[in-house]
Amino acid sequence: MEHDFGFSPELRLRKPAEYRNVFDNPVKSSDQYFTLLAKKNSFDHPRLGLAIAKKNIKKAVCRNIIKRTVRESFRIQQGLGNVDIVVLARRDAVDVPLELLRKSLEKHWLKLVTRCASYS
Repeated sequence: MEHDFGFSPELRLRKPAEYRNVFDNPVKSSDQYFTLLAKKNSFDHPRLGLAIAKKNIKKAVCRNIIKRTVRESFRIQQGLGNVDIVVLARRDAVDVPLELLRKSLEKHWLKLVTRCASYS
C-alpha cells in the first residue's frame, strides 16, 4: 500500500470549535518540550492542530521551526487512527536539537494512540 505523506487541509484542525472540542476533556501526554491533547474524532483519519504560544516561544523563527518539525513528524507518523491532536509547545522546546524534539514527538504519538484506543 502506498502512503501519501502530504499534509492536506482535511488533516488539519482549522475552526475554533474543532480546537475547543479537543480542549474539552482530552487525553493528555506531556514532557518538558510538548503537551499533546487528543480526542477521538468521527473521521477515518487523524487531524493535527498547533497552538504554539508567542508567550512561550517569543521569536517567530523559533515558532515556525517548531511547527514545521511537528507537522513533519505528524506526516511521517502514519496510522494514528481517528484522533484529533493539538500540540502545545513549551519554553524548553526552543534551544534543543531538532532530533530531540522528533524523538519526543514520536513517543507522544505512540502514547496518545494507545491511550485513545483504551479511552473510548
